[in-house]
Amino acid sequence: MSPKIAAAPITWGVCEVPGWGHQLDPERVLSEMEALGFSATELGPDGFLPPDPESLRELLEAHNLMLVAGFVPVVLHQADRWSEERRRTERQMVTLAEGGASIVVLAASTGTEGYEMTSSLGDQEWSHLARALAELEEIAVRHGLTACLHPHYGTVVETSEQIERLFQISDVGICLDTGHVMVGGGDPVELARTAAHRIRHVHLKDVDAAVAKAVRQGELSYRQAVAQGLYRPLGQGDVDVAAIIAALAAVGYQGWYVLEQDTVLGEEPPEGKGPSSAAAISLHYLKERLPAA
Repeated sequence: MSPKIAAAPITWGVCEVPGWGHQLDPERVLSEMEALGFSATELGPDGFLPPDPESLRELLEAHNLMLVAGFVPVVLHQADRWSEERRRTERQMVTLAEGGASIVVLAASTGTEGYEMTSSLGDQEWSHLARALAELEEIAVRHGLTACLHPHYGTVVETSEQIERLFQISDVGICLDTGHVMVGGGDPVELARTAAHRIRHVHLKDVDAAVAKAVRQGELSYRQAVAQGLYRPLGQGDVDVAAIIAALAAVGYQGWYVLEQDTVLGEEPPEGKGPSSAAAISLHYLKERLPAA
């Protein structure tokens, strides 16, 4: 089975956070993914690609791309918001499933916009989070999807301690995001080795460790850090990406490797430049290091 590599719109600066930066149109993003040789992509934020499954499939097929997954922030720990959050998340699951995806990537949102701060949960909130995840896993299965939880900076599952608490209360699989684990103060290589049996999906990022430290110390906001190059093309930062790939290969990981280099754009870059150039570097790096079919 050949290694599975996908792109993500966030590499082109397309993000659900209001005021994140200049947003490229789908045609530009998908055309550049296709030109680089990607065969698959994640969905991107709600509204970026058509919600109608037929239109979505037609647009992706026009660029020789398939849909593999989608990132869905959801408030899991607040009982008073859960009914609406569950309905909203299931609507997005339907779009993903009917668009051809196999994975829904959930992030445990704090309930505020953006990713500038986490929240410390009480025991009842952790219990609700676990029950909510179990409900969403069941809903995902009904739609032919696998649900996984994405430890993510600026959510309620961010730090190593929060990830460990998640593992204690839930058997949910995870999306290993090598960048967010490091920005949250953890070791993505160690997590890949110790939690390999939990990993259902992978977002590969490289990180400038000095900028990540500035975020944790409150010297930079998360958005400022991303704009200043927090995330680097693979091989140009401080994450041992090769060790992570080796750890996953050792346990026979068969899922997707999604190349993500979160970007903030100030303006429209020249065609084929900026995000496309960075994605090309990462794609070349990954192809050279993934195990052969």
